[in-house]
Amino acid sequence: MVEKYTDENIKVLQGLDPVKKRPGMYIGSTDVYGLHHLVWEIFDNSVDEVLSGNANLITITLYKDNSISIQDNGRGIPTGINSTTKLSTVDTVFTTLHAGGKFDDKAYRSAGGLHGVGSSVVNALSKWCNVTVYKERKIFEAKYVDGGTIKQPLKQIGTTTLHGTKVHFLPDYTIFKNSQLKASLIKDRVKEATYLFKGLKIVFIDENTGNKEEYEATKGIAEYVKFINESKTPLHPVVAFNGTANHIDVDIALQYTTNNAENIISFANSVKTNEGGSHETGFKIALTEAINDYARKQKLLKDKDKNFDGSDVREGLTAVVSVLVPESIVQYEGQTKNKLFTQDAITAVKQICYSKFSFWLEENKSAAVKIIDKVLLARDARIAAKKAREDIKKIRNKENKPSFLSGKLTPAQSKQAELNEIFLVEGDSAGGSAKLARDKKHQAILPLRGKILNVEKAKLSDLLNNEEISTIILALGAGISNDFDEKSLKYNKVIIMTDADVDGAHIRILLLTFFYRYMRKLIENGHVYIALAPLYKITNKSNPSKIAYAWDDKELAEITSNFKTYEIQRYKGLGEMNADQLKSTTMDQSSRKLIQVTIEDAIMAEKRVSTFMGDNASLRKTWIDENVSFDLEE
Repeated sequence: MVEKYTDENIKVLQGLDPVKKRPGMYIGSTDVYGLHHLVWEIFDNSVDEVLSGNANLITITLYKDNSISIQDNGRGIPTGINSTTKLSTVDTVFTTLHAGGKFDDKAYRSAGGLHGVGSSVVNALSKWCNVTVYKERKIFEAKYVDGGTIKQPLKQIGTTTLHGTKVHFLPDYTIFKNSQLKASLIKDRVKEATYLFKGLKIVFIDENTGNKEEYEATKGIAEYVKFINESKTPLHPVVAFNGTANHIDVDIALQYTTNNAENIISFANSVKTNEGGSHETGFKIALTEAINDYARKQKLLKDKDKNFDGSDVREGLTAVVSVLVPESIVQYEGQTKNKLFTQDAITAVKQICYSKFSFWLEENKSAAVKIIDKVLLARDARIAAKKAREDIKKIRNKENKPSFLSGKLTPAQSKQAELNEIFLVEGDSAGGSAKLARDKKHQAILPLRGKILNVEKAKLSDLLNNEEISTIILALGAGISNDFDEKSLKYNKVIIMTDADVDGAHIRILLLTFFYRYMRKLIENGHVYIALAPLYKITNKSNPSKIAYAWDDKELAEITSNFKTYEIQRYKGLGEMNADQLKSTTMDQSSRKLIQVTIEDAIMAEKRVSTFMGDNASLRKTWIDENVSFDLEE
């Protein structure tokens, strides 16, 4: 039966109701990333004051009730009455969508944030929000509750010598379920901002720990590149240059290392563009042209040779590209500004990068030759790897898989990739139990013999010749590196299942390093998980049929406190578990515990992978000494 469609079906969402109804449209999601997006919106408003030259200090305080405040020493939001809304300008900005100074080029030449909806969106998704403005020797305050309802309209509450704006809000955790503000995420982001603006100081106060930290980078993005490459071996000092073209300010810093990974971080109007865009495109084109032209001019690239590919030129490169684009021409792809779309940025960045980097190559011949040698090695490795990848493609496309794969992989019966999952299991004995415990229709088992190759220290051609890694590549079916095709992935979940000991942890990190370096989309799009097997089996002696499992010592204590007499079995490895035990605790979708592997911050992920898996043992030891506490007491 077709329901009636009448005038009553047409709903008009007033004020901030659209945000509450569809928060994902405004902040991307309602998970931990969406929650922190609220912080970034208010923070970006303060950064816009820095961009305009009116502020140099931002103070962020994380409170025990999981609320947060951001305060700057900028001009302060205007406090007069808005002619359109008849409310104060502060009340207008915080309760009306599409109201703000970023629609007027006179207020901000360049700006980040959500184009005038950031403050109101944050208010809409908060339990309460208090705004304090320090302006013209007066203190003004406004209070909002329940997602933007005005509790106290803006009013003067005192006098001051300060200037700026403070926003203190408590996110609505009924919207952001199972999420909390993370000090580590906030600190990483604010530290990043100081690299973009010389002279900007950011103070972070965590009332939960009592810690107060100050961040200030005196050398700008050159210091940022040095920070990223801290665990790597550089080929030359950081190269930094800037300029203006097409009314766009361009700031670039770069450095090559002996590492094989490419790492380009880009910003537009101080907001990180995680998906790149036109400014990254201009940079890549200019870099490739500059190096090819220099190599030919110096006869380092023979006349008969083809030009270097962009991938050759960028291997081992770390670069930061930052642009300031006038509000009148800035364009983004999507509301959350992950990708710059301004076409003028391609020309501007290309022009400045090519001229400045070409000049640097000419003036620094020794370093330039090292870079070209690195690019030549990358080209040769690419050619060798291409042949190996083509061999793997041929194997992958054959109906009859090679014996070494068919002998290892126990496939799922279903061909529905979105419902299927594959367990990468440590050892043949655990693999045998897992095969018996699995859901045959949707779960595949791939036992791994020992530790795989550390890909951080290996060439692409070496890892393609490694049997264990080749087996994983073939089993997943999506290729690797530039050939990785998520649509060809045979499993929605890739689950790492290893013993809860040092060897198991090492195997996990080796696998994660491989996925991070050569199948990063697998992690970024949420396909990689870690299975948590229990550490203890507790049997009630009074009632032996009553069995419980504990995943840590705290859980063990809670369980045993409810048993009068009991017997504890400590699992040393997955192989000690019977198939039914492994199924009920670790593989059954209704009762198992999984950790989804995510990349919260690409830069910190890059640094951690390089530190833990790279060649610099002293840096790794220093990190362990500073971050790990060893309790030697029994």
